[in-house]
Amino acid sequence: MGNQGKIQEEKELKAMSGYLMLFVGLLGLILGGGLLFYGIMRLSATGGDAGGWLILAGLVLLLIFFILLCGLKVINPNEALVLALFGNYYGTLKKDGFYWVNPFVSPINPTVKDIPASTGRAKKVSLKTRTLNNEKQKVNDAMGNPVEIAAVVIWQVVDPTRAVLNVENFNDYLSIQCDSIIRNTTRVYPYDAAEGGDEKSLRGSSQEIADIMQAELQEKVENAGIEILDVRITHLAYAPEIASAMLQRQQAAAIIDARQKIVEGAVGMVEMALDKLNENNIVELDEERKAAMVSNLLVVLCGNKDAQPIVNSGSLY
Repeated sequence: MGNQGKIQEEKELKAMSGYLMLFVGLLGLILGGGLLFYGIMRLSATGGDAGGWLILAGLVLLLIFFILLCGLKVINPNEALVLALFGNYYGTLKKDGFYWVNPFVSPINPTVKDIPASTGRAKKVSLKTRTLNNEKQKVNDAMGNPVEIAAVVIWQVVDPTRAVLNVENFNDYLSIQCDSIIRNTTRVYPYDAAEGGDEKSLRGSSQEIADIMQAELQEKVENAGIEILDVRITHLAYAPEIASAMLQRQQAAAIIDARQKIVEGAVGMVEMALDKLNENNIVELDEERKAAMVSNLLVVLCGNKDAQPIVNSGSLY
């Protein structure tokens, strides 16, 4: 447990300038090559031991300075390099630039497989903002209805040391945690809220549900050095096996609501028409004629088709 707490503490590496060490390394290679060439010429000319020692010194210098040049590292903007020395955490390079570090250190990045440890560029950890597109998955909501849901997650690595050392593969870790959070959240809330209710639903409170998923996902991936910038639900629908039945239910509810509005409007119009007729003394209607007029107006106003008028030239009776 103590070792886990230790590796979570990031140590920013204070590296030397790569330009200076590049100059020194090239100078050493030139010197070693010169000694090697002079030793070969001396050995071929005189055959003495001095030529052999010069050759040996040239080879040693070439080897030493070649190894030193292996410590040159280039860090691009929004990149980091987590380094280990003989199995121990050595430090992290996060600031962009050209540096020289201990040539025996090796970069660590478990998300990159089948890459030699000496290949520094392939082992760098990206600090750029990235997108995780979670594919559609079928989950039962709080009412037991199967729904299909998908989400997109905007994230970035803010602590490369934790991302590399605390989890096996931070990309897979984030993907699995995202799947789990989406499933757990979907099971808690219904697809649609009940009529007149103020409870949250997946369809009616999508932004609030996304914020809840973002907070829970951030808590899960905190130990991996990942920051969740945003979560958005990109797909939400009933599963195909119940989609048709749910659509009919929604259509029926919509028709009932529309009819209710039509009836309320028609009753108001009939009431206004009767009031105007009485107010202006246009015609005096007894109760029976009022009932007939109300019936005719309601038929005209509430009907699905255009009314066909019938002209009555005689008496009502």
